Amino acid sequence: MFIKRKVLADVRSSIEHHDNVKELLTAIEKQFQTSKKSLAITLIVKFTSLKLTTVKGVRDHINKTRDLAARLKALEVEMSESFLVHYILNTLSPQYEPFKIFYNTHKDKWSIDEILTMCDQEEGRLILEMGGSALTVTQGKSSVQSKQKRKAKIQPQADIEKEFTCFFCKKKGHMKKECAKHNGWLKSRINLVCLL
Repeated sequence: MFIKRKVLADVRSSIEHHDNVKELLTAIEKQFQTSKKSLAITLIVKFTSLKLTTVKGVRDHINKTRDLAARLKALEVEMSESFLVHYILNTLSPQYEPFKIFYNTHKDKWSIDEILTMCDQEEGRLILEMGGSALTVTQGKSSVQSKQKRKAKIQPQADIEKEFTCFFCKKKGHMKKECAKHNGWLKSRINLVCLL
């Protein structure tokens, strides 16, 4: 009775009456049992769609990959450590290309833990490298912009007002709301509507 009260009403109504607690729990478990095959397919899709698109977050990326591989291994979908190392390297962003080349030309095979450590160090190097280049670009851009601002002349207010073009009569010097032709047209439309 106590267990039945704690179970949701929707679940309770779909399960037959059981006098034995073990039988009741087994029946509830059968209701929520998922197919190992469908879970494996879902995890494989997730695993194959992993891709690191930025320089940052390489440690999290590798840990997610390892976690999915471990969950797949529990579902009897096994991958060798060598495959995982190559797969992880393949899913890194293009900024890691020199690092990948270094790994491919290196004679020794690395473990996932070694790849994690090396990639973490490479991430730090890339961030420092990008920080310096981003600073150079920003400083260079700001000096160019300040020179352009100094060269630009501010137009007098009278010149700006003359640049308006009426959308109704297409003449320069006034806007549609100030147009005599537009105001006359509006009055004629209002009179026409009032007659109807």
